[in-house]
Amino acid sequence: MPSEIVLVNVSGDDQPGLMSMLTSSLAQFQVRILDVGQAVIHDQLNVGMLVQIMDSAQVSDVLHNLDACARTAGISARFSPISEADYAEWVGSHGKPRYIVTLLANGFTGEQMAAITGIIHRHELNIDSIRRLSGRVPLASVDGRERTSIEISLRGHLAVPEALKAELLDAADRLIFDFSVQEDTVYRRNRRLVAFDMDSTLINAEVIDELARMHGVGGQVVAITERAMRGEIAFQESFRERAALLKGLDESALKRLAETVALNEGARRLIRALKHFGYKTAIISGGFQYVGEQLQNSLGIDYVFANRLVIRNGVMTGEVEGAIVDADRKAELLKEIAQREGIALQQTIAVGDGANDLPMLSTAGLGVAYHAKPLVKETASHAISNFGLDSVLYLLGFSDRDIETALVE
Repeated sequence: MPSEIVLVNVSGDDQPGLMSMLTSSLAQFQVRILDVGQAVIHDQLNVGMLVQIMDSAQVSDVLHNLDACARTAGISARFSPISEADYAEWVGSHGKPRYIVTLLANGFTGEQMAAITGIIHRHELNIDSIRRLSGRVPLASVDGRERTSIEISLRGHLAVPEALKAELLDAADRLIFDFSVQEDTVYRRNRRLVAFDMDSTLINAEVIDELARMHGVGGQVVAITERAMRGEIAFQESFRERAALLKGLDESALKRLAETVALNEGARRLIRALKHFGYKTAIISGGFQYVGEQLQNSLGIDYVFANRLVIRNGVMTGEVEGAIVDADRKAELLKEIAQREGIALQQTIAVGDGANDLPMLSTAGLGVAYHAKPLVKETASHAISNFGLDSVLYLLGFSDRDIETALVE
Protein backbone atom coordinates (compact mmCIF):
# COMPACT_ATOMS: atom_id res chain seq x y z
CA MET A 1 0.00 0.00 0.00
CA PRO A 2 1.71 3.25 -1.11
CA SER A 3 2.09 6.07 1.37
CA GLU A 4 2.71 9.80 1.06
CA ILE A 5 4.76 12.23 3.16
CA VAL A 6 3.35 15.70 3.80
CA LEU A 7 4.75 18.69 5.65
CA VAL A 8 1.98 20.45 7.59
CA ASN A 9 2.49 24.08 8.66
CA VAL A 10 -0.08 25.69 10.92
CA SER A 11 0.10 29.33 12.04
CA GLY A 12 -2.10 31.88 13.78
CA ASP A 13 -3.18 33.08 17.23
CA ASP A 14 -2.04 30.76 19.99
CA GLN A 15 -4.89 29.16 21.95
CA PRO A 16 -5.35 26.31 24.44
CA GLY A 17 -6.11 22.86 23.06
CA LEU A 18 -5.02 23.57 19.50
CA MET A 19 -2.46 20.74 19.27
CA SER A 20 -4.96 18.35 20.83
CA MET A 21 -7.51 19.25 18.18
CA LEU A 22 -5.04 18.85 15.29
CA THR A 23 -3.65 15.53 16.48
CA SER A 24 -7.14 14.19 17.21
CA SER A 25 -7.93 14.87 13.58
CA LEU A 26 -4.92 12.81 12.53
CA ALA A 27 -5.83 9.99 14.91
CA GLN A 28 -8.82 9.07 12.72
CA PHE A 29 -6.45 7.87 9.99
CA GLN A 30 -3.37 5.70 9.55
CA VAL A 31 -0.78 8.43 10.05
CA ARG A 32 2.78 8.39 11.41
CA ILE A 33 4.26 11.60 12.81
CA LEU A 34 7.85 11.70 11.59
CA ASP A 35 8.77 15.05 13.10
CA VAL A 36 7.08 17.86 15.00
CA GLY A 37 8.06 21.32 16.19
CA GLN A 38 6.32 24.33 17.71
CA ALA A 39 7.24 27.95 18.45
CA VAL A 40 5.27 30.88 19.84
CA ILE A 41 6.41 34.46 19.22
CA HIS A 42 4.28 37.29 20.62
CA ASP A 43 1.27 34.95 20.99
CA GLN A 44 1.57 33.84 17.37
CA LEU A 45 1.79 30.07 17.01
CA ASN A 46 3.80 28.24 14.37
CA VAL A 47 3.51 24.44 14.27
CA GLY A 48 5.25 22.11 11.86
CA MET A 49 4.46 18.41 11.50
CA LEU A 50 6.03 16.01 9.08
CA VAL A 51 3.51 13.17 8.63
CA GLN A 52 3.43 9.94 6.68
CA ILE A 53 -0.08 9.07 5.51
CA MET A 54 0.11 5.31 5.23
CA ASP A 55 -2.72 4.92 2.68
CA SER A 56 -2.34 7.37 -0.20
CA ALA A 57 -6.09 7.05 -0.84
CA GLN A 58 -6.66 8.86 2.47
CA VAL A 59 -4.45 11.88 1.69
CA SER A 60 -7.26 14.20 0.59
CA ASP A 61 -9.42 13.25 3.61
CA VAL A 62 -6.53 13.80 6.06
CA LEU A 63 -5.67 17.22 4.65
CA HIS A 64 -9.35 18.22 4.41
CA ASN A 65 -9.87 17.40 8.09
CA LEU A 66 -6.74 19.31 9.14
CA ASP A 67 -7.78 22.31 7.06
CA ALA A 68 -11.27 22.24 8.59
CA CYS A 69 -9.79 22.13 12.11
CA ALA A 70 -7.55 25.09 11.32
CA ARG A 71 -10.44 27.13 9.92
CA THR A 72 -12.57 26.37 12.97
CA ALA A 73 -9.76 27.71 15.17
CA GLY A 74 -9.30 30.78 12.97
CA ILE A 75 -5.78 29.86 11.89
CA SER A 76 -4.20 28.88 8.58
CA ALA A 77 -2.77 25.56 7.41
CA ARG A 78 -0.39 24.87 4.53
CA PHE A 79 0.50 21.45 3.10
CA SER A 80 3.63 20.55 1.13
CA PRO A 81 4.28 17.10 -0.36
CA ILE A 82 7.73 15.65 0.40
CA SER A 83 9.32 13.08 -1.88
CA GLU A 84 10.86 9.92 -0.45
CA ALA A 85 14.22 11.00 -1.88
CA ASP A 86 14.05 14.38 -0.10
CA TYR A 87 13.01 12.67 3.11
CA ALA A 88 15.87 10.17 2.86
CA GLU A 89 18.34 13.03 2.36
CA TRP A 90 16.90 14.81 5.40
CA VAL A 91 17.25 11.65 7.51
CA GLY A 92 20.83 11.26 6.34
CA SER A 93 21.68 14.80 7.45
CA HIS A 94 20.85 13.81 11.04
CA GLY A 95 24.41 12.55 11.42
CA LYS A 96 26.01 15.90 10.56
CA PRO A 97 27.88 17.71 13.33
CA ARG A 98 25.87 20.21 15.35
CA TYR A 99 26.97 23.49 16.89
CA ILE A 100 25.50 26.02 19.29
CA VAL A 101 26.17 29.71 18.70
CA THR A 102 25.28 31.86 21.70
CA LEU A 103 24.95 35.59 21.05
CA LEU A 104 24.84 38.43 23.56
CA ALA A 105 24.20 42.11 22.84
CA ASN A 106 22.48 45.22 24.14
CA GLY A 107 19.45 44.44 22.00
CA PHE A 108 20.00 42.97 18.54
CA THR A 109 19.80 45.08 15.41
CA GLY A 110 19.08 43.97 11.87
CA GLU A 111 22.68 44.78 10.96
CA GLN A 112 24.05 42.49 13.66
CA MET A 113 21.76 39.59 12.76
CA ALA A 114 22.47 40.03 9.05
CA ALA A 115 26.21 39.87 9.70
CA ILE A 116 25.90 36.78 11.92
CA THR A 117 23.55 34.83 9.66
CA GLY A 118 25.63 35.82 6.62
CA ILE A 119 28.74 34.34 8.21
CA ILE A 120 26.83 31.17 9.09
CA HIS A 121 25.62 30.89 5.49
CA ARG A 122 29.11 31.40 4.04
CA HIS A 123 30.34 28.48 6.13
CA GLU A 124 27.54 26.32 4.68
CA LEU A 125 25.87 25.66 8.03
CA ASN A 126 22.11 25.25 8.35
CA ILE A 127 20.15 26.90 11.14
CA ASP A 128 17.94 24.31 12.86
CA SER A 129 16.45 26.54 15.53
CA ILE A 130 16.75 29.92 17.23
CA ARG A 131 15.89 30.39 20.90
CA ARG A 132 15.81 33.53 23.04
CA LEU A 133 17.50 32.97 26.42
CA SER A 134 17.07 36.43 27.89
CA GLY A 135 13.77 37.84 29.09
CA ARG A 136 11.36 39.75 26.90
CA VAL A 137 12.70 43.18 26.00
CA PRO A 138 10.54 46.08 27.26
CA LEU A 139 10.26 49.08 24.94
CA ALA A 140 10.78 51.36 27.93
CA SER A 141 14.17 49.89 28.87
CA VAL A 142 16.94 52.37 29.63
CA ASP A 143 18.05 54.09 26.39
CA GLY A 144 15.95 51.53 24.54
CA ARG A 145 18.68 48.94 25.10
CA GLU A 146 18.77 45.82 27.25
CA ARG A 147 20.98 42.72 27.49
CA THR A 148 19.65 40.18 25.03
CA SER A 149 20.89 36.63 24.47
CA ILE A 150 19.98 34.34 21.59
CA GLU A 151 20.97 30.70 21.07
CA ILE A 152 21.24 29.40 17.50
CA SER A 153 21.42 25.67 16.79
CA LEU A 154 23.42 24.84 13.64
CA ARG A 155 24.00 21.71 11.61
CA GLY A 156 26.64 20.90 9.00
CA HIS A 157 30.30 20.18 8.39
CA LEU A 158 32.49 23.06 9.52
CA ALA A 159 35.62 22.87 7.39
CA VAL A 160 37.70 25.47 9.25
CA PRO A 161 36.35 26.27 12.74
CA GLU A 162 39.04 28.93 13.25
CA ALA A 163 37.82 30.81 10.18
CA LEU A 164 34.26 30.91 11.50
CA LYS A 165 35.48 32.24 14.83
CA ALA A 166 37.71 34.84 13.15
CA GLU A 167 34.83 36.19 11.06
CA LEU A 168 32.49 36.31 14.06
CA LEU A 169 35.19 38.00 16.14
CA ASP A 170 35.66 40.69 13.50
CA ALA A 171 31.90 41.29 13.32
CA ALA A 172 31.62 41.29 17.13
CA ASP A 173 34.32 43.95 17.49
CA ARG A 174 32.75 46.06 14.77
CA LEU A 175 29.10 45.72 15.79
CA ILE A 176 29.54 45.26 19.58
CA PHE A 177 28.27 41.86 20.62
CA ASP A 178 29.68 38.78 22.36
CA PHE A 179 29.46 35.25 21.04
CA SER A 180 30.37 31.65 21.70
CA VAL A 181 30.55 28.69 19.31
CA GLN A 182 30.38 25.24 20.90
CA GLU A 183 30.03 21.75 19.52
CA ASP A 184 26.62 20.48 20.56
CA THR A 185 27.68 17.36 22.42
CA VAL A 186 26.41 15.57 25.51
CA TYR A 187 29.24 17.23 27.46
CA ARG A 188 28.03 20.73 26.53
CA ARG A 189 24.70 19.91 28.13
CA ASN A 190 26.29 18.41 31.25
CA ARG A 191 28.99 20.76 32.51
CA ARG A 192 29.72 20.19 36.21
CA LEU A 193 32.74 22.25 37.32
CA VAL A 194 33.50 25.97 36.85
CA ALA A 195 36.97 27.31 37.72
CA PHE A 196 37.74 31.02 37.94
CA ASP A 197 40.87 33.08 37.86
CA MET A 198 40.57 35.60 40.69
CA ASP A 199 42.27 38.94 40.05
CA SER A 200 40.49 41.00 37.34
CA THR A 201 38.16 38.05 36.67
CA LEU A 202 36.18 37.25 39.80
CA ILE A 203 37.23 40.49 41.51
CA ASN A 204 37.80 43.96 40.12
CA ALA A 205 41.40 44.32 41.30
CA GLU A 206 44.96 43.03 41.00
CA VAL A 207 45.67 42.32 44.66
CA ILE A 208 49.46 42.43 44.48
CA ASP A 209 49.31 45.85 42.79
CA GLU A 210 46.94 47.17 45.46
CA LEU A 211 49.18 45.91 48.28
CA ALA A 212 52.23 47.38 46.59
CA ARG A 213 50.56 50.80 46.43
CA MET A 214 49.70 50.57 50.13
CA HIS A 215 53.37 49.79 50.85
CA GLY A 216 54.71 52.56 48.61
CA VAL A 217 56.32 50.21 46.06
CA GLY A 218 53.65 50.32 43.37
CA GLY A 219 55.99 51.62 40.66
CA GLN A 220 58.57 48.93 41.29
CA VAL A 221 55.98 46.16 41.12
CA VAL A 222 54.56 47.55 37.85
CA ALA A 223 58.06 47.62 36.36
CA ILE A 224 58.59 43.94 37.20
CA THR A 225 55.18 43.06 35.75
CA GLU A 226 56.07 44.84 32.49
CA ARG A 227 59.36 42.91 32.26
CA ALA A 228 57.44 39.65 32.68
CA MET A 229 54.95 40.66 29.99
CA ARG A 230 57.85 41.37 27.60
CA GLY A 231 59.20 37.87 28.27
CA GLU A 232 62.36 39.16 29.97
CA ILE A 233 61.59 37.27 33.15
CA ALA A 234 59.58 34.11 33.93
CA PHE A 235 56.32 34.41 35.84
CA GLN A 236 57.57 32.48 38.88
CA GLU A 237 60.65 34.65 39.20
CA SER A 238 58.66 37.83 38.66
CA PHE A 239 56.10 36.82 41.26
CA ARG A 240 58.77 36.15 43.88
CA GLU A 241 60.41 39.51 43.12
CA ARG A 242 57.12 41.34 43.48
CA ALA A 243 56.22 39.48 46.68
CA ALA A 244 59.65 40.35 48.11
CA LEU A 245 58.81 44.03 47.76
CA LEU A 246 55.92 43.53 50.20
CA LYS A 247 58.34 42.69 53.02
CA GLY A 248 57.39 44.60 56.15
CA LEU A 249 53.78 45.26 55.17
CA ASP A 250 51.39 44.70 58.05
CA GLU A 251 49.00 41.75 57.74
CA SER A 252 46.10 44.13 58.46
CA ALA A 253 46.56 45.66 55.00
CA LEU A 254 45.90 42.28 53.39
CA LYS A 255 42.89 41.75 55.66
CA ARG A 256 41.40 45.18 54.82
CA LEU A 257 41.87 44.57 51.11
CA ALA A 258 40.34 41.08 51.26
CA GLU A 259 37.28 42.42 53.11
CA THR A 260 36.67 45.38 50.80
CA VAL A 261 37.63 44.09 47.36
CA ALA A 262 34.79 44.45 44.85
CA LEU A 263 33.37 41.53 42.90
CA ASN A 264 33.07 41.97 39.16
CA GLU A 265 29.60 42.58 37.73
CA GLY A 266 27.41 39.48 37.82
CA ALA A 267 29.83 37.38 39.90
CA ARG A 268 27.57 36.87 42.90
CA ARG A 269 24.53 36.07 40.70
CA LEU A 270 26.58 33.57 38.71
CA ILE A 271 27.93 31.73 41.75
CA ARG A 272 24.49 31.57 43.40
CA ALA A 273 22.95 30.09 40.26
CA LEU A 274 25.79 27.59 39.77
CA LYS A 275 25.44 26.38 43.37
CA HIS A 276 21.68 25.99 42.93
CA PHE A 277 22.16 23.93 39.77
CA GLY A 278 24.68 21.66 41.48
CA TYR A 279 27.93 22.80 39.90
CA LYS A 280 31.25 22.57 41.73
CA THR A 281 33.19 25.85 41.76
CA ALA A 282 36.86 26.69 42.19
CA ILE A 283 39.23 29.64 42.33
CA ILE A 284 42.55 28.83 40.65
CA SER A 285 44.67 31.95 40.89
CA GLY A 286 48.15 33.34 40.64
CA GLY A 287 47.03 35.77 43.36
CA PHE A 288 46.94 35.24 47.10
CA GLN A 289 45.29 32.40 49.04
CA TYR A 290 44.21 34.74 51.84
CA VAL A 291 41.94 36.74 49.52
CA GLY A 292 40.70 33.59 47.80
CA GLU A 293 39.63 32.09 51.13
CA GLN A 294 37.71 35.25 52.02
CA LEU A 295 35.82 34.90 48.75
CA GLN A 296 35.32 31.20 49.45
CA ASN A 297 33.63 32.01 52.75
CA SER A 298 31.54 34.79 51.24
CA LEU A 299 30.39 33.02 48.07
CA GLY A 300 30.50 29.34 49.03
CA ILE A 301 33.26 28.39 46.58
CA ASP A 302 34.24 24.71 46.83
CA TYR A 303 37.99 24.93 46.11
CA VAL A 304 40.64 27.65 46.37
CA PHE A 305 44.19 27.28 45.07
CA ALA A 306 46.44 30.34 45.10
CA ASN A 307 49.79 31.55 46.45
CA ARG A 308 50.48 31.71 50.18
CA LEU A 309 52.34 34.72 51.55
CA VAL A 310 54.53 33.99 54.57
CA ILE A 311 53.45 36.12 57.55
CA ARG A 312 55.34 36.17 60.84
CA ASN A 313 54.31 38.17 63.91
CA GLY A 314 51.61 39.90 61.85
CA VAL A 315 54.05 41.15 59.19
CA MET A 316 54.74 39.94 55.64
CA THR A 317 58.21 38.50 55.17
CA GLY A 318 58.24 38.94 51.39
CA GLU A 319 58.42 35.17 50.94
CA VAL A 320 55.97 32.77 49.30
CA GLU A 321 55.23 29.37 50.77
CA GLY A 322 55.28 26.38 48.42
CA ALA A 323 55.16 26.21 44.63
CA ILE A 324 53.99 29.25 42.68
CA VAL A 325 50.63 28.87 40.95
CA ASP A 326 51.67 29.79 37.40
CA ALA A 327 50.02 29.13 34.03
CA ASP A 328 50.93 25.45 33.83
CA ARG A 329 50.03 24.86 37.47
CA LYS A 330 46.58 26.34 36.87
CA ALA A 331 45.89 23.79 34.15
CA GLU A 332 47.17 20.96 36.35
CA LEU A 333 44.99 22.06 39.26
CA LEU A 334 41.92 22.04 37.03
CA LYS A 335 42.71 18.46 36.07
CA GLU A 336 43.28 17.47 39.71
CA ILE A 337 39.96 18.92 40.87
CA ALA A 338 38.08 17.26 38.01
CA GLN A 339 39.69 13.91 38.80
CA ARG A 340 38.92 14.27 42.51
CA GLU A 341 35.24 14.99 41.73
CA GLY A 342 34.97 12.28 39.06
CA ILE A 343 34.25 14.88 36.38
CA ALA A 344 35.43 14.56 32.76
CA LEU A 345 37.56 17.48 31.52
CA GLN A 346 34.98 18.04 28.76
CA GLN A 347 32.51 18.87 31.53
CA THR A 348 34.68 21.63 33.00
CA ILE A 349 34.59 25.38 32.42
CA ALA A 350 37.41 27.85 33.06
CA VAL A 351 37.11 31.63 33.11
CA GLY A 352 40.08 34.01 33.04
CA ASP A 353 41.44 37.25 31.64
CA GLY A 354 45.21 36.95 31.32
CA ALA A 355 47.82 35.13 29.26
CA ASN A 356 48.66 32.96 32.28
CA ASP A 357 45.08 31.64 32.12
CA LEU A 358 45.37 30.33 28.57
CA PRO A 359 46.61 26.79 29.43
CA MET A 360 43.71 26.43 31.89
CA LEU A 361 41.21 27.80 29.34
CA SER A 362 42.43 25.41 26.64
CA THR A 363 42.38 22.44 29.04
CA ALA A 364 38.75 23.01 30.05
CA GLY A 365 35.84 21.77 27.98
CA LEU A 366 34.71 25.41 27.76
CA GLY A 367 37.31 28.16 28.15
CA VAL A 368 35.94 31.69 28.48
CA ALA A 369 38.06 34.84 28.18
CA TYR A 370 36.41 37.45 30.41
CA HIS A 371 37.08 41.12 29.54
CA ALA A 372 40.43 39.83 28.42
CA LYS A 373 43.42 41.35 26.73
CA PRO A 374 43.42 41.07 22.88
CA LEU A 375 45.83 38.11 22.74
CA VAL A 376 43.77 36.12 25.23
CA LYS A 377 40.49 37.03 23.53
CA GLU A 378 41.80 35.91 20.14
CA THR A 379 43.35 32.71 21.48
CA ALA A 380 40.56 31.53 23.78
CA SER A 381 37.63 29.65 22.29
CA HIS A 382 34.97 31.92 23.80
CA ALA A 383 34.90 35.50 25.04
CA ILE A 384 32.71 37.83 27.08
CA SER A 385 33.84 41.41 26.59
CA ASN A 386 30.81 43.63 27.03
CA PHE A 387 28.76 42.09 29.84
CA GLY A 388 28.97 40.69 33.38
CA LEU A 389 30.18 37.31 34.59
CA ASP A 390 26.63 35.98 34.89
CA SER A 391 26.57 35.92 31.07
CA VAL A 392 28.45 32.61 31.41
CA LEU A 393 25.07 31.09 32.31
CA TYR A 394 23.81 31.78 28.78
CA LEU A 395 26.75 29.79 27.39
CA LEU A 396 25.51 26.86 29.47
CA GLY A 397 22.07 27.16 27.88
CA PHE A 398 20.26 28.63 30.88
CA SER A 399 17.53 31.18 30.22
CA ASP A 400 16.70 34.18 32.39
CA ARG A 401 13.60 32.31 33.52
CA ASP A 402 15.74 29.36 34.65
CA ILE A 403 18.10 31.67 36.51
CA GLU A 404 15.49 33.78 38.25
CA THR A 405 13.61 30.68 39.36
CA ALA A 406 16.84 29.34 40.86
CA LEU A 407 17.60 32.57 42.69
CA VAL A 408 14.22 32.86 44.41
CA GLU A 409 14.07 29.25 45.63
